[in-house]
This record gives sequence, structure tokens and C-alpha cells, in this order.
Amino acid sequence: MDEQKGFFGLLDKYLMGPMSVIAQYKVVRAITAAGMAVVPFTIVGSMFLVFSILPQAFSFWPIVADVFSASFDKFTALYMIANYATMGTLSIYFVLSLAYELTKIYAEEEKLNLSPLNGALLALFAFIMTVPQIVFEGGVMSALTSLKEGSVIADGWAMSNGVTRFGTSGIFTAIIMAVVTVLLYRMCVKHSGSTALIPGFVVAFTVLIVNGILVAIGTDIFQIIAIPFAFVGKLTNTWIGLVIIYLITQALWIVGIHGANIVWPFVNPIALVNMASNAADGTHYIVAGGFSNMFVIAGGSGATLGLCIWCAFRARSSQLSAIGKASVVPAVFNINEPLIFGLPIIYNPALAIPFMTAPIVSMSIYYLAMKLNMINAIIAQVPWQAPVGIGAFLGTADIKAVPLAIICAVAAFLVYWPFIRRYDNQLLKEEGVEA
Repeated sequence: MDEQKGFFGLLDKYLMGPMSVIAQYKVVRAITAAGMAVVPFTIVGSMFLVFSILPQAFSFWPIVADVFSASFDKFTALYMIANYATMGTLSIYFVLSLAYELTKIYAEEEKLNLSPLNGALLALFAFIMTVPQIVFEGGVMSALTSLKEGSVIADGWAMSNGVTRFGTSGIFTAIIMAVVTVLLYRMCVKHSGSTALIPGFVVAFTVLIVNGILVAIGTDIFQIIAIPFAFVGKLTNTWIGLVIIYLITQALWIVGIHGANIVWPFVNPIALVNMASNAADGTHYIVAGGFSNMFVIAGGSGATLGLCIWCAFRARSSQLSAIGKASVVPAVFNINEPLIFGLPIIYNPALAIPFMTAPIVSMSIYYLAMKLNMINAIIAQVPWQAPVGIGAFLGTADIKAVPLAIICAVAAFLVYWPFIRRYDNQLLKEEGVEA
């Protein structure tokens, strides 16, 4: 009881309280909803990319490459349009969905005459105005033009498999422009009652004036916004950064808050940008795509797949055995709420430590493997429900990713093993059975 009051009391006071407040911020809720809305598009687009490079994963089996070369490769230009129309324009999906969700929240909770569709279109309008690259030379502003190989810019529009800034490189600008635009739209409606024309002019003049000032000093909105997000991205891509992310996520879970829903909306845009860079430029970012579901949290938050299997087939107490058997099938598809609430793990001192540390162990193995270039970088978004090994293979197009994902899952279970055995014996005594 003292341990419950001490450890969990501290988490309640210093983590659950502040994070609960953050989770209720309108912008955070809108970003979470927008992130969920764009995920299906990233998966669809990524799967076509995987399809195009799948023969590389079977380089040891030449007949696969021959079959693809004689068939599907002839239509690459056709089916890769689906990739360009999703990953290549992901910023547009972000700005529309985020502005729509945020406008909807303000309209419902502040009882304002705001149209989510108008909010989304205004944000798209604002975002597109930031895309062209303008230079200020000799007292005159003009659209940048460059015909250098690998850097084609026509009338200010940089092109690479479509408009470059419409892709993942524009996600952070899209987020900022969506939030700013909705706030301007809300201000106009509150003070003038206009729901369309006046907000349009206000947004246009605001973006043009701000961007004009920045262009005059040799930069633009895109470049300015990229600076802080690049710093955060680099920090996130370090081992200590990931340790902090997982500690916060897991600590929130054990006091009853869905940690992933609060922490990962801020990580996912960075992971998408890194994934696109891995695919297009051959970089080797570790935080990319759905790396966490692929390698770190097999079975769901806390990396509980091995724990669930042990409970189902090795636990002696009737409580753990029943929960394990009921949870094992969902766990294969990374769904572990039955286990988290059934064991339980929430507010359970017996399992709090391994629940917080197991993902850090599996993450560390994945991090080291990536640092040593033991597997290909993640280049594709995969459904988070993909079973252990399968998601890793599809996301990297590397057969070596399968055993790595399994090793990560086993290592996570080894963290749980002494704790779950002790907890099993404790429950046996409570059930009146000798351990």
C-alpha cells in the first residue's frame, strides 16, 4: 500500500496531472485526430513502394527478380502514382485534416459559427502560399528558377516526383499553418461574424506579410519552421531521446492514461519525414515510419507479446492463465488492452517496472542494429496490427529484419520473466494454492 501511494502517487502528481492537461489542449487533440486520419494514406502509398522494391529483399533468389522484371516492373510508372499521390503530397493531407479537426473542436466547444470545411480550405490556401520559393535581389522580389540536376525549380516551385514541398518535408509547415489559420478564422468570426470572405483576406495578408519580411532577409516560412523541428528531430533520433519518449509513454499507461495517444502524435510527423528521406535519399534514420510497432512493442504498448504467451501457456494461477488465453490472439496483432486491464498492469506495483523498461530494452537492440547497419532502413509505413516480423519485413524490405524483430520481442519478455513469475506465485497463494 505504501509503494502504491509512493511511486504511483508521484506519477499521479508530477506526470499524470500535467499530461492530462496537455491531452485536453484543443491543438493536441486535433493533431492526434489528424495523425490518425492520414495513417491509411501513408500505408497505402508505402505498400506500392514496397511492391516496387520487393525483389531486393529476395536477392538470394534470382528467379523472383526475373519474374518482377518481366511483369510488374513494366508498370512501375503507373502504380507508383499511388505512392506520389500519398507520400508525395502528405503535407496537403495533414493541413486539411488538422485544420478541419481543430475548427470542428472550436465550433463545438465554443459554440461558434465555424465551418470545418471552410477552416480546412483556408488552411490549404495559407499553406500553398508558403510553398513557392521567392528571392529578393536588387530591391525586387522574384520567383526562384533553377534547372540544376536534382534541383529543378520552376517559377518558385521545386519539383521532384511532383511538388517537393507538398511531400513530407512540408508536414511541419502544414501543421503550423493549419493552427495559425484556424486561430485567425476563429478570431474573425468572434469579432466580425464573417465566416468566409473576411477570414480569407486576413489569412492572405497575414501569410504574405510574414513571408515577405522573411524573404527580404533571405529566408521564408518553410526554412524558419524547419529549424526548431530539425533540432527536435535530431534529438528524437538519439538513444536518450527515445528512452525519454518510452519512459513517459509507459509511465502514463500505468496510471491509466493512453500514453501513446499523448506522446506519439508529436513523434509520428518526424518519423514520417525520416521514413520518406530513407526511401528517397538512402538515409538511415532510426526513428522512421512505424518502427515502434515493427521492432519495439511487439504485442502492444509495453512489448507484452511474450508476457501474454507465457500467461496463456505457463502461468499456474487461474487468473493469469485465463487472462493470457483470452488475450493471446489480440496480442499477436499488437492489441493488448485486455492484458493491460486484466492482469492488471495499470496501478500494479508488481509489473510497473518491467512494463516501463521492457520497451527500452527492445528499442535499444533495434537502435544498435540500425546504428551498425545490420538491416535496411525503414522505408514504408505498415499497418500497426502486422504481427511481429511481418511488419518489420514489409517496412524494410529486408529479410534480416524478421529475426531482429523476434529477438527484440524475446528480450522484452526476459525483462518480464522474473516479475511475472513472482506475481504468478503471489496470485497462487491468494487462490489458496501452494506455489
